[in-house]
Amino acid sequence: MIEFNNRIDAQREILNLVNYKHWKEELYGLSSGAIDRWVRANGIDPSADLPRAVFQSADKLFFLANKSQEQITDEYRLLSVEVFELTQRIARIVGVE
Repeated sequence: MIEFNNRIDAQREILNLVNYKHWKEELYGLSSGAIDRWVRANGIDPSADLPRAVFQSADKLFFLANKSQEQITDEYRLLSVEVFELTQRIARIVGVE
């Protein structure tokens, strides 16, 4: 259950960091559809660093969600570290240090 809470906390932190900036439309979730909508609604270049980091985070969190019922593996731990590093990267991009 700790892994589930950590994953949910990571998602919440990423959303809060992205929405720290004032957008026409906030990012409401980390599904590909939600991210695509946020990019379109705000006229963001999808190849820019922020949307790429958000997509990468979402992909890794999706993988972690599918592994949360399994025994914690080295791969799971590695992905958790990568999500943490991507979260820090997002914070730098939006100017939250």
